[in-house]
Amino acid sequence: MFGRFNREINSILQRDPAAKSRLEIIFCYAGFHAVIYYRISHWLWQRGLRFWPRWISQFGRFITGVEIHPGATIGENFFIDHGMGVVIGETATIGNNVTIYHGVTLGGVSDKAGIRHPQIGDNVIIGSGAQLLGAIEVGHGARIGSNAVVVKDVPPNATMVGVPARNVAKSTKPEEQFAAYGVSGDDVPDVVMKNFDEMEKTIRDLTKRLAELEGGDEAAKKWEGN
Repeated sequence: MFGRFNREINSILQRDPAAKSRLEIIFCYAGFHAVIYYRISHWLWQRGLRFWPRWISQFGRFITGVEIHPGATIGENFFIDHGMGVVIGETATIGNNVTIYHGVTLGGVSDKAGIRHPQIGDNVIIGSGAQLLGAIEVGHGARIGSNAVVVKDVPPNATMVGVPARNVAKSTKPEEQFAAYGVSGDDVPDVVMKNFDEMEKTIRDLTKRLAELEGGDEAAKKWEGN
């Protein structure tokens, strides 16, 4: 277990330029502390215990602000940057080298037994405030932008933004560089303004068509210059 923690500390140093030393990560990173609580509680959960893993999980939540159910399955080098407000459900699965930021929820939307939470692949980045809901599959190398709401499967190497989230990736190839918060500035379109522009165009087209039907060509010409 100590070897795993050592590898996770090294991975944090690689991904977070604000981390200046291993000692700083060990004593000051709430996200790292939350993972330690999870590893202990998950080890007990796998051995059939239920109360004590849950108690450790809730104690870790009180200390770090991060709630990870001990039944979740999390791979190597998991990094919660900044911590606070993160919720990971019981049947969630997270692959290797995954980074998530504060305010992320991997939540369930079903009350039935079985897999209810997101299944996250390797090398995924999930930006702050993102909500991934239900038993969805998130492919390897995907990036989820901040405040995105994801309710459907995500293909590998996708870049998801918006509500509901849509793929705006320009390429299906894996990203070569780490992207903080899931997306770089060049990748994020102004989704809201684009939607407003499309709505405005539709309204203008409909208004012109209505003018044509009610007033003929002269009325229609009135709207062409507007």
